[in-house]
Amino acid sequence: MEVSCSISGIEQILYCNGTRGTSMLKKIIASVVLLSLFTIAIVQAMDNKPDKNAENDSLGGLKIGAAAPDFSLKTLDGKQVNLSDYKGKKVMLNFWATWCPPCKKEMPDMQKYSQQAGEDVVILAVNIDPENDVRAFVEDNGITFTIPLDSQSAKNPVNERYKILSIPTTYFIDSKGIIRNKVISAMRLKDMERNINSIN
Repeated sequence: MEVSCSISGIEQILYCNGTRGTSMLKKIIASVVLLSLFTIAIVQAMDNKPDKNAENDSLGGLKIGAAAPDFSLKTLDGKQVNLSDYKGKKVMLNFWATWCPPCKKEMPDMQKYSQQAGEDVVILAVNIDPENDVRAFVEDNGITFTIPLDSQSAKNPVNERYKILSIPTTYFIDSKGIIRNKVISAMRLKDMERNINSIN
């Protein structure tokens, strides 16, 4: 007597196909499990958006959350500038050189930002090649913000203390003297605004 195979679904696979049905059922279960794991992995990857600060920290330089090392440098005008003089203010500390194309590219936006920034914001654009004609560069570009000069021949250059590996590099320092972000590339006006507005 022949067994009726009118039942449907998994029972049909098991009972109508015998051993072959059991093997097929195992494949279906394995496929469902793999599909579930794959779906969970995708959902978790979408939920775990990378932390921008952690991403920036992997770029080198001083760590975000570290105290910004104090320094004392002379400006183009011969005045002494100390980072600690600006405690209580937000500081955009930029390292640049006259020969650096991305540095030149961001200078007009930095000038615009310096004119619109409030009294609680200071821009210090530390030049690391003072042996070149920095004054001509500043005058040609109409720069009015503070330009401290950091000579590579100095005993302990500030750019080395800040672990500058490429320029331009900019640190955003909060009113308590803590590094809150860093950008290792040329910025636009909106990048400067966003970074300064994100700190206290």
